[in-house]
Amino acid sequence: MASVPFRWDLVTPDQLGSLLDDAVPPDLWFLPDLVACSGKVLARSGDGDLFFVGRSLDSMFDLLSGVLARQAGVRRLHRLPLSFQRPPVGTGRRTRSRALTAAEIARGREFLELAGLTPHALARRDRPAVLVDVVDGGATFTELFTLIRDWVEQEREPWPVIRRKIRFLGVTIRRATSPKTFRWQQHAAWTRTLPAVATVNVSLERRVWSYFGDHQVKLTRSLRLDRWMAEADGPRHDERTRQALAEAAALVAYGRSRTGRLAVARAAGLPAGRLDVSRTSL
Repeated sequence: MASVPFRWDLVTPDQLGSLLDDAVPPDLWFLPDLVACSGKVLARSGDGDLFFVGRSLDSMFDLLSGVLARQAGVRRLHRLPLSFQRPPVGTGRRTRSRALTAAEIARGREFLELAGLTPHALARRDRPAVLVDVVDGGATFTELFTLIRDWVEQEREPWPVIRRKIRFLGVTIRRATSPKTFRWQQHAAWTRTLPAVATVNVSLERRVWSYFGDHQVKLTRSLRLDRWMAEADGPRHDERTRQALAEAAALVAYGRSRTGRLAVARAAGLPAGRLDVSRTSL
């Protein structure tokens, strides 16, 4: 059975014990950009439930977990820590990703089931399921769409209904806009099978995007394709993990604070005094 890598619950952090004792206070140098981007992600989510793909946007998950922590009984944030990374096949210009094996497809569906994203569940959702990830060329979104679409067809669930229940929200590198600007969704044929509102982007300053996507120390191991079959792991306690944990806990605490909730609400375009950002049809 599929199992995702261990990650601490930082909203109700009973598991932390003395892990953060003597930890160096984190430098949240990226916080203003993260707040602005997180607010826009909420604003463009169509009041959907957010599923953070992979690990790149763990900091956004932590910040918004704090912001939305007061919503008793309502869970809008989910993690889908899948990575489709694998060695390419072919040579030269014919290099490509190899196709998933039957066993990998079956395990991928198990991960989707853990997240509540089966065809049966998608067809009966009240709110959209919004898949969120940093995006360069859109390959991960293509893999996820294919995994879901083929499963829907096999299960004979109503695709005309499900296509209105899934969305893909890409966090892209901020660039000067022009008619020649590359937009991943314009180069992925599958996006044209969904409503126009189902593929949207929010931009992020390049240095922050690169930090989250390429350089930030993460709390969990990567769930690359070659690790999909691995047993669940336990928590790590090395110094790098402790510092990553201190950073994540600080983001949750900021999100829970009045200052943090106001900042995210403003970034989402809500009135400054309206802190319950979940109760608006953004």
